[in-house]
Amino acid sequence: MAKYRNRTVTLNKPFRTPNQSKKFAVYVKNPKTSNVIKVRFGDPKMSIKKNQPARKKSFLARHKCSTATNRTTARYWSCKKWK
Repeated sequence: MAKYRNRTVTLNKPFRTPNQSKKFAVYVKNPKTSNVIKVRFGDPKMSIKKNQPARKKSFLARHKCSTATNRTTARYWSCKKWK
């Protein structure tokens, strides 16, 4: 639990964002500044089709998911959703 704009939020747990420009969001703590930030990711008009092996393989290769380690980026969380 942490504070984000005077609200108590759960860290590192993605949630759906209603009526937003992105499909998901997650609160994470920035290790450089120790501030809590909100990372938005995912296209709301597209569905995740990770159950189709060819699409999953293509997505993981295209986004270089094997090297995504920075939790403060949308790439990290998107890759995590696809794995």
